[in-house]
Amino acid sequence: MKVALSLVVPVYNEEENVPLLYEAVLAAAEHFPQPWELVLVDDGSQDRSPALLRQLAAQDPAHVRVVLLRRNFGQTAAIAAGIDHARGDIVVLLDADLQNDPADIPKLLAKMDEGYDVVSGWRKDRQDPFWTRVLPSAVANWLISRVTGVPLHDYGCTLKAYRREVLREFRLYGEMHRFIPAYAAAVGARITEVPVRHHPRRFGRSKYGLNRIVKVLLDLITVKFLLSYFHKPIYLFGGLGLSLSGLGGAMLAFVFVRRVVWGISALRSPFFQTGLMLVILGFQAVLMGLIAELLVRTYHETQDKPTYVVRERLNVDPPSARR
Repeated sequence: MKVALSLVVPVYNEEENVPLLYEAVLAAAEHFPQPWELVLVDDGSQDRSPALLRQLAAQDPAHVRVVLLRRNFGQTAAIAAGIDHARGDIVVLLDADLQNDPADIPKLLAKMDEGYDVVSGWRKDRQDPFWTRVLPSAVANWLISRVTGVPLHDYGCTLKAYRREVLREFRLYGEMHRFIPAYAAAVGARITEVPVRHHPRRFGRSKYGLNRIVKVLLDLITVKFLLSYFHKPIYLFGGLGLSLSGLGGAMLAFVFVRRVVWGISALRSPFFQTGLMLVILGFQAVLMGLIAELLVRTYHETQDKPTYVVRERLNVDPPSARR
């Protein structure tokens, strides 16, 4: 039987929630319009989660697939492993802590039937502590939306539905799972969001804390670079280099004029050292941009990877089929 819908769930120390999650998915599956599978990825749990996952796989081999990672690699790696092992044309991500409600999945699928490639859940009535979770998340969502140009209310909500062809166009690293909609938008995905329910955590404790703020900011810088400058890094490095060199050149010109007109020593002026340093840094930045350009071309040419993404072909074969 061909699977059309894959539910991917990363699991880390959720022994109390795993059986309840399975029951909730079974209840929601009565409303799934297509054959489905549940892909559970254990991310190096130290409790009884792996044993419970093995039990579910033996109990329901028709629907449950389990991937056990050797150690804790992080949520993004667990999600990537789940996507790699999923067989469905539509992939739905959700958390194992039951704060996401599997009963909302049909709502996401119905929205996808309208022609969207990504449907993001929006925890409109979020059941988390305000100061440590809700407020930082609201600030992060606003910042991510502004930087990436993809306006979503809730980047942090794991409950999202994707068409598989969108997920094939990029790889996930680090803590990048929250930015999947931004990556999807970069390859032309049509994105929307729908309000979903959010429940208080009943068992275990959250794996998220305020220490993630720094990681989110650093990842956001990486995402902005990859989305805006990956194909033309010279625009970033070259622009920065020319700006530094221009500022440094202006300082050196000022020092020169002072020396000629007023006889003030150039070597003793801090503007001379600063201007010279800025010119050198600017020159180095331009060289880094040229090296990055060579790397980008090597990436595309050695892997035969095009610089475009095709949504649909009509009466024409893919280039690889014509060789």
